[in-house]
Amino acid sequence: MSQQQVLRLRKLSLNELNAIFAPLSYKDRIKTLYEYFAEEDVLYTSSFGTKSAFLLHLISQIRPSQPVHFIDTTYHFQETLGYKKELIERFNLKVVDVLPNEAQNKMTTDEEWWKEHPRMCCTINKIAPLEPIVAKHQVWISGLMSYQTDFRARLRVFEQQGDIIKFHPLIDIEEGEFLYQKGVNKLPDHPLQAEGFGSIGCLHCTKKGQGRAGRWTGTGKTECGLHPNYYNKKKD
Repeated sequence: MSQQQVLRLRKLSLNELNAIFAPLSYKDRIKTLYEYFAEEDVLYTSSFGTKSAFLLHLISQIRPSQPVHFIDTTYHFQETLGYKKELIERFNLKVVDVLPNEAQNKMTTDEEWWKEHPRMCCTINKIAPLEPIVAKHQVWISGLMSYQTDFRARLRVFEQQGDIIKFHPLIDIEEGEFLYQKGVNKLPDHPLQAEGFGSIGCLHCTKKGQGRAGRWTGTGKTECGLHPNYYNKKKD
């Protein structure tokens, strides 16, 4: 049995994983992840938003065979879909589109749920479609960075989220380093970034603003639900 197989068979606690990975660089964290988890057990999702290109670039270099799941809520800006196409071609990405239930999605459209029920709109169009995919994986790569929000500032490299482990290789990168790496690697910006959009999600719930200030403005909502503690197994 190889050392890699031994490592995968041994179930490490979150504290053990964080002790191993926290001192590593973000590149080494990604490389080392696959010594502890088989690729088929690793989930990677990307929104193809304003901060997505850097991690997509890293994954394409370090683990080019890793699939990238994209949640197509049907409410994305056309600019986001164009940006997605550009990055797929540039990095030769293997992208898997995840779509909501057609009837439920139509209901949110017909009744404009994003106005009065933004949390449920996200649940139907983002969270529920990904739930069966999450259930098939052990660890979920996420591009969250601590400087973005107070919630993200409290996260470690590994966090338990329901029944899956979230992996944040970029969590402690400083904003200046992030911007420097984007420039050095000549990574393209999202087309709407130049128009004043700091963070970009669905068309109806995204406005211009620095950072995440333009997301769900006036609702008190700051996360779609993919990052807080969703995806608990249902009790029989």
